[in-house]
Amino acid sequence: MEFDFAEEQPKFLMLMYGLIAFVAVVGGLLLLLDVVPAWFARRREAQLVAASVSGAPLPRRRKQGEGLFALFFLLPTLLLLTVGLVVPAIRTTLLSLMDGSSTNWVGLRNYGWMFSDDSIVRVLINTLVWVVLVPLVATGFGLIYAVLVDKARFEAVAKSLIFLPMAISFVGASIIWKFVYAYRGEGDQIGLLNQIVVSVGGEPKQWLLESPLNTLLLIVIMVWIQAGFAMVVLSAAIKAIPGDIVEAARLDGVSPWQMFWRITMPSIRPALIVVVVTLTIATLKVFDIVRTSTNGNYDTSVIASEMYNQAFRYGQNGQGSALAVFLFILVIPVVIYQIRNLRQQREG
Repeated sequence: MEFDFAEEQPKFLMLMYGLIAFVAVVGGLLLLLDVVPAWFARRREAQLVAASVSGAPLPRRRKQGEGLFALFFLLPTLLLLTVGLVVPAIRTTLLSLMDGSSTNWVGLRNYGWMFSDDSIVRVLINTLVWVVLVPLVATGFGLIYAVLVDKARFEAVAKSLIFLPMAISFVGASIIWKFVYAYRGEGDQIGLLNQIVVSVGGEPKQWLLESPLNTLLLIVIMVWIQAGFAMVVLSAAIKAIPGDIVEAARLDGVSPWQMFWRITMPSIRPALIVVVVTLTIATLKVFDIVRTSTNGNYDTSVIASEMYNQAFRYGQNGQGSALAVFLFILVIPVVIYQIRNLRQQREG
């Protein structure tokens, strides 16, 4: 197959224009962030020098000028948030009130469809199962592992082994586990799970086709990835427990079980909350694992994957947007709880 540069020239031009625009925007912002503060600094220095020479009182900073100066630095962030978050959120909300072609207003009909269609109710139930199991199981495994390997001889190596899946993308992890769940008739099995089943005298199965077991098997992938994150955060929290508290508890003759529940758990409670909240938000938005493993078929779809299917595969923009808005509404209470928790920690 020969490469025709003339035929591909428009694509290269688009790529070049994109690079030029990126350099211009980023370079311009960096230049402004360097030039403007330097100009204000030189101006302030000149005022101080003039005041010291003339013996006049030092000029005071004007609060109005400081406000404008702060606004200048906030403008790029506000602009990006508006273009990348606020405008799409408003547009998606409006689309959720329209029909599939985004031409006629239908009010809350798309939201009524969400809770009346049996297939979408199954999607909501699957999402609930994900949100309940993944944060609890991943945090539990991470906590147990962090406690067991704490101050062990090969602690660094042991932690590296469980943290390694965090370096793999969700798509890559899903492909790996699809080989684990692979099924090949009645002969030799290439899937690890089926090979184990056959070796103990069982019958191989197409695991990802059996509902609701397939949803639980997909949850295993998420837990496998996120347990390393939970372990790292909780291990750091355990090491931050003051040594005098631990030593005093040991002098009092507490058992390891009492040490865990009366000393370790209360001390790492803020870290536990952070881990659970972070995993909950990540689980609500899970898409890659379901898309790569089953494409949402066989009753494994969740809100994010169904949102994609409705909007981009079936052409139902209104229903897809309604699912997106509903997902956003589900995330909001979790975020608010985390913000309040962080404020309480600062005040405490």
